[in-house]
Amino acid sequence: MKPFISVVLHEPEIPQNAGNIARLCACTNVRLILVGKLGFSMSNKYMKRSGLDYWDKVEILKFVSYEDFLEHVRQTGGNIYYFTTHGTKPHFDFEFKDGDYFVFGSESKGLPSWIMELDKESHIRLPMYGELRSLNLSNTVAVAVYEAIRQIQPKF
Repeated sequence: MKPFISVVLHEPEIPQNAGNIARLCACTNVRLILVGKLGFSMSNKYMKRSGLDYWDKVEILKFVSYEDFLEHVRQTGGNIYYFTTHGTKPHFDFEFKDGDYFVFGSESKGLPSWIMELDKESHIRLPMYGELRSLNLSNTVAVAVYEAIRQIQPKF
């Protein structure tokens, strides 16, 4: 079955997060897209451990640059949503559709400013209590994916 949305990790740094996200993608029929320089080797033992034996069950695309990823989107269609601590609207204010892309930045830097300037109306921030800054990347991705499942209701 074709994945219904794509999770895009721009220059992820922590193999355990990427492994957890790959496992989530496998379990929910979501494509995983890795963009730019990775902060780990795909053969890293921690990454394999985090993803357990799910690596062969997730569709993974890799792009050398964000520009290459954008060209892919131009060819395939779909909306791009940027999950960021700088967003002003919560995830439940958006209407997700089959074929959408959820973009997440690296754990320590987030998304580069030039990417953030591309479409400010598509910036999403998960609601958090008080002045706390952010959730763990893999937790944020899980919230986003399950909101998309709730809205789109793909059949598993």
